[in-house]
Amino acid sequence: MNIPLTTAVLILLSGAMLLVRIFWERIPPRLRFTIFTISIILFLLHAFFAASRWGTTSDRLNVLINWLAVAAYELLVLLFTRLSPRWLTYLSATILLIPVFGASILLPLGDLFDPTSYKTVPVGNNLFYEVKPWGDPGSGNRGADVIVSYRPPFAPFLRRKARTIPFSDRECNSTAAFAIPFPDTGSVLGRCPRWPSQAPGTVDKLLPLL
Repeated sequence: MNIPLTTAVLILLSGAMLLVRIFWERIPPRLRFTIFTISIILFLLHAFFAASRWGTTSDRLNVLINWLAVAAYELLVLLFTRLSPRWLTYLSATILLIPVFGASILLPLGDLFDPTSYKTVPVGNNLFYEVKPWGDPGSGNRGADVIVSYRPPFAPFLRRKARTIPFSDRECNSTAAFAIPFPDTGSVLGRCPRWPSQAPGTVDKLLPLL
């Protein structure tokens, strides 16, 4: 993942939100109301997705919603500084904006610049999984997550993450991992074949479907 590029785009986005705040009074009232309303909707939508583990079936769209929610959050916080007393609102805004540049925000935002397309594998009962590698090649700590999701039949463009099963390259060939769900028992089996240099077999992780 390209952290410098993600950071640079996030700084530019923050600068754009700051300009909107500076010229807020020059924006027509109707447009101001529209921007403010959309900002609240985007922030609440992302908060709902994050809390409920729901999202769209498009990884790119999910990341885009994340970016828009960050922009909406920044704008709402910056508009908060228009209230009095200014010294208190400016201090509060600074504290609220600092976490935006934390690793927990940068990591999901950086997925927007990932050119890799991950294959989804249907496994029945409206469930599917995808394997997403993680880690820094230079650190030697690499692996992959097997992400099992549920796609409702009435809204096939949505999904809910049911379970994330992590595998490390130190224990098995993580990119070859897969999932076998058992909906009747409410569980899922993550299976990862061992490397040829290791003892024959697989690394199995049986976990409940959330």
